[in-house]
Amino acid sequence: MTYKHLSREERYSISILRSKGESCPAIADALGRSISTIRRELKRNSTTYGGYRYEQAHKKASTRSSNATCRSTKICGTSWSFAKKQLINEQWSPEQISGELDERGMNPISHETIYLRIYQDRKNGGELHKHLRHKVKSYKDRSLKNDKRGQISHQTSIELRPAEVDQRLKIGHWEIDTMIGKASGNVLVTMVERYSRYTLIARADNKTAEAVSFGLLRRLAPIRNRVETLTYDNGKEFAKHLFIDDILESQGYFAHPYSSWERGLNENTNGLIRQYFPKQTDFSKITDEEIAEVEAKLNRRPRKCLDRKTPNYIFFNN
Repeated sequence: MTYKHLSREERYSISILRSKGESCPAIADALGRSISTIRRELKRNSTTYGGYRYEQAHKKASTRSSNATCRSTKICGTSWSFAKKQLINEQWSPEQISGELDERGMNPISHETIYLRIYQDRKNGGELHKHLRHKVKSYKDRSLKNDKRGQISHQTSIELRPAEVDQRLKIGHWEIDTMIGKASGNVLVTMVERYSRYTLIARADNKTAEAVSFGLLRRLAPIRNRVETLTYDNGKEFAKHLFIDDILESQGYFAHPYSSWERGLNENTNGLIRQYFPKQTDFSKITDEEIAEVEAKLNRRPRKCLDRKTPNYIFFNN
């Protein structure tokens, strides 16, 4: 089996499970990784005083990987000289060069590594990239060819959601959405519990799946025992729903496209929040205290549907 580096999401999972006191074997089992991988991760990327923190761990691992990329000690000099010669003189593609190295029995270099070297050469002011038939892209850009835009994998339709969620029989079923402020800026992640109407609001740096999922988890992870299902719209910002379910031990469901009425409570709550944060609000310029105050106002407001009780009262007394 080909080894795959730990992702940022997996490091977040390790951090959460570690904080719960889980052992290395238990963490390895939860992530489907070997015990040695988890032990090596904790040994390499823990901090001296702060223990294991996923942000620092991921940064340390990324830095180590970046420093190791395309080092001369990792690539045979003879093979690389051949690669440069064929690129400059014959304008061979990295795939052709890699294949010829194999044919000649020379030390191999993958076409991806050749592309990385060319990209690094360009960043350093070199001209190897000018001999490619097509404009060289960054490693990240080239990986986008596998990006299935507009699709979220492994969705579970709202049609399969248990009937008890519609009937509002107990606490534990949430509707999730995002609110957009200024374009390409901070967003708000709104979470509303269906039975109690209890509302949580989290700020995310942007609308990427990673930022939104981390914002959501910051608020729901501390009360994961009160989370059973999450119902999302079809926005790509919820692409990491399986990661969220793994942390919260929940089940995510997706409403049908253009069917906001299937998450009517969330839509209505967003309207209430807009009273305080109108459209085009720059969410980066409002404080955490202001967000917390709006959240508190909604949760201490008596609701007719709750027999004049507040969401706070229902949520914390059931």
